[in-house]
Amino acid sequence: MNKPLAIITVTFSPGEYLGRFLDSVPAATAQGAVVVMADNGSTDGAPEYAAATRENVELLRTGGNVGYGAGMNKGIDAVRARRDAGEIDDEFVLISNPDVVFTPGSVDRMIEAARRHPRAGAVGPLIRETDGSMYPSARAVPTLGSGIGHALLAPVWKDNPFSRRYRDDADMSQERTSGWLSGSCQLLRWEAFDAVGGFDERYFMYMEDVDLGDRLGRAGWENVFTPTAEIAHAQGHSASSHPEITVPAHHDSAYRFQADRLTAWWQAPVRAVLWVGLKVRGAVTLALATRALQQRHRDDAAG
Repeated sequence: MNKPLAIITVTFSPGEYLGRFLDSVPAATAQGAVVVMADNGSTDGAPEYAAATRENVELLRTGGNVGYGAGMNKGIDAVRARRDAGEIDDEFVLISNPDVVFTPGSVDRMIEAARRHPRAGAVGPLIRETDGSMYPSARAVPTLGSGIGHALLAPVWKDNPFSRRYRDDADMSQERTSGWLSGSCQLLRWEAFDAVGGFDERYFMYMEDVDLGDRLGRAGWENVFTPTAEIAHAQGHSASSHPEITVPAHHDSAYRFQADRLTAWWQAPVRAVLWVGLKVRGAVTLALATRALQQRHRDDAAG
C-alpha cells in the first residue's frame, strides 16, 4: 500500500485561495496526502480554520514571516521524522503555493515523470494562469548578461534581446529537462533535496527556485518539466498589493543570485555595477508600482 505524500505549502493570509487548493488535493493523487501549512504569520484565520475542519491538514507556525524558502525548509523538516519512520512517502515530497489548484491526477503524473527520469531531483507541471494562458515555468538558468539585460530593460522594453534570451528554453509542449522550475509547484526527490541542503534561506522571496534548480543541476540532478501534469495558479494576486515589500525583495534576490556566482576578487567591479544597476531599477519599478496601486485604490473608491 502506498504511503501518503507530504505536501508542504507556505501560507501568509491566503484567504479563499487556500480552500480551493485543499479541495483539489484529494483528486490529485491516488496515494493520499498529508498537507502541512508552514504559516508565516497569517492574520486572516484561513490556515487555522483549515487545520481545524479538514483531515490530514496540519498547521505549523514558523514563528513569523521568515520568507518562502525558510518556510518551506521548516515545513519539510517537520515531516522528515515521519518519513524516516515510514509513515509518509520516503521517495518524494511536494511543495506548492496555496493559490494553486491541482487538476485530477496531476500529482500522480508528476510522480510518473520522476520515475521516468531516475536523476530527476525536481519535477514541475504545466502551469495555467487565471486567463488560461501557459506560464513559462521551466527555463534556462540566467547568465550574467541575460539576467542583467532582462532585469534592467524588461520594464521598458519587453521584447528586448536580453529578455528573449532569458526566456529561452521555454517550450511548454513536451517533457524535457530545464535549468530551473517554478517554485509554485514542484515534486522533489527527498534524496536530491537533502543532498543540496534544501532552499537557501538568504532568499526572502523570489529567485529561491532558480537557485535551487541551479544547485540541483550542479550536483548532477535534473529539473524535469512535464506537461502531462497541469495546475492552475493565481499568480501575483498578493504581490501587486505590497510593492514596498516585493519589489526590493525581487531585486535583492536577483543581486544575490548573480553575486554568489561571481565571487572572484577581480569580479568585484562587476558586482558593484550590478548592485547599483539593480538599485536604480528597483527604485523606478517601485515608484511605478506604487503609482499603479494608488490609482487602483482611487478607481475602487470611485466605483
